[in-house]
Amino acid sequence: MCGIWALFGSDECLSVQCTSAMKIAHRGPDAFRFENVNGFTNCCFGFHRLAIVDQLYGMQPLRIKKFPFLWLCYNGEIYNHQTLKKQFEFDHQTKVDGEILLHLYDRFGIQKMATLLDGVFAFVLLDTANRKVFLGRDTYGVRPLFKLLTDDGFLAVCSEAKGLIDITHAMATPASVTPFLPGHFEVFDLKQNGKVQSIQMEPFHCCTKEPAHAVYDTVERLPTSFDEETVKSNIRMLFENAVRKRLMAHRRIGCLLSGGLDSSLVAATLVKLAKEEKLQYPIQTFSIGSEGSPDIIAARKVAAHIGSEHHEVNFTAEEGIQAVEEVIFHLETYDITTIRASVGMYLISKYIREKSDSVVIFSGEGADELTQGYIYFHKAPTPAAAAEDCVRLLKELYLFDVLRADRTTAAHGLELRVPFLDHRFTAYYLSLPEDMRTAKHGVEKHLLRDSFKGLNLIPDDILWRRKEAFSDGIMSVKKSWYTCLQEHLESMVNDSQMERAHKTFPHLPPHSKEAYYYRQVFEKLFPGRADWLTHYWMPRWINATDPSARTLSIYKPDKDQ
Repeated sequence: MCGIWALFGSDECLSVQCTSAMKIAHRGPDAFRFENVNGFTNCCFGFHRLAIVDQLYGMQPLRIKKFPFLWLCYNGEIYNHQTLKKQFEFDHQTKVDGEILLHLYDRFGIQKMATLLDGVFAFVLLDTANRKVFLGRDTYGVRPLFKLLTDDGFLAVCSEAKGLIDITHAMATPASVTPFLPGHFEVFDLKQNGKVQSIQMEPFHCCTKEPAHAVYDTVERLPTSFDEETVKSNIRMLFENAVRKRLMAHRRIGCLLSGGLDSSLVAATLVKLAKEEKLQYPIQTFSIGSEGSPDIIAARKVAAHIGSEHHEVNFTAEEGIQAVEEVIFHLETYDITTIRASVGMYLISKYIREKSDSVVIFSGEGADELTQGYIYFHKAPTPAAAAEDCVRLLKELYLFDVLRADRTTAAHGLELRVPFLDHRFTAYYLSLPEDMRTAKHGVEKHLLRDSFKGLNLIPDDILWRRKEAFSDGIMSVKKSWYTCLQEHLESMVNDSQMERAHKTFPHLPPHSKEAYYYRQVFEKLFPGRADWLTHYWMPRWINATDPSARTLSIYKPDKDQ
């Protein structure tokens, strides 16, 4: 987890522009570097570092003696860098996982390089010998990347949009700042004056396809039969492999634990593998909620079962409400459910940063999208429709859950790891017959739960615990977090503002006072940037007017909470 920033063909003095790079300083609290590109006076890189792998040579832009013409600025982790290094007998100069990009690019070119990377990443690669600039982003957009490109070829790139909104350029019309599409790479010609021209933009991986790097993976080819026991064994093996490869770190590893199925499976597997790999410290788990909330009680039970060093963060509705504006600043969105769910994650990340020495944080993101975990999936008209919606949700993760998970942790200089979004795990799960993946016996994610049945990995009642919306599980059953928010924000927006909402905000007009308030804060922080959000996150197949599971007629809270 770092912050990357780069300019190609700046019209303005670089020392003026570089103040924009400081807006993402939270992403890399360990070091900062700003570097001009030799021979291109108006091109430069800015880099904020969070040191996770190779304390000595990890600064960027990364350059090595073998390829003096290559400059790399990247944010992420490449889990198979050692495997590929051995496979192709590359001679590495550093221990940095990102160095593998330089060798792969030199030998195979950009397309194959991108397909061979098993990990999460956003990169800017400059080849001064061939005058090319390359951008790329991982399959699910776990690592963020934004770009600004003017009509006359000035390109600016940053990990977060806030590092681009004050960049000045010679054009009269404002240039749009857009998220770089996950699973794609783009190629630019670099002109002598530092300006660029886009010549190619294409996808290198789609979530439904087995990734190209699978042939070099440590886990061999899996049995292809769709016999239930074989499938469940494959799910367990791939999931464990996904957690194991993410243990790569020189900093302490911890795990978010809500007490729901997904984070409990991640935490339990992490604790088990940490013992096998003989990590020198116990795994810390962290949960957040108000005193006696369903999540706090469930997480406590899981932590006792797996033997983690458990931390509980209690927060009140007032503390949550106070954090909303900061949260919107970090998220750069006004999506309702994303903001609701981000407050708890933001506050727990703050606690981890201040009160523990864990820096690499595992989390359960992606499981709901992959395994049909949302309660509305019970209403899917057909297994095919449900399967199709999974792919849609996975492709949109970078706008919602993955955005939340990255920004709330990055705000406090933590690095997030999400094993459920492992390429091989997701490709395998999506390849299974559609009717195998649907809710069964009134329980969503049935196949995933069934795969871990009888192993005593996590307590049985947690394995079969119903889905709680994260923003609801952290408060009491009687009064959920979103109700507290709505009651508080009721007084912040008046009825006449609501009546004019569609005129005030023609793009995605807010339909509630809560949504109006978020939008107001967003517009104050990022005026005129409403198009960063293309649509609100909402349940399908039911007439939902609010994204919370609690508002759905099919929601049944657990009786014993």
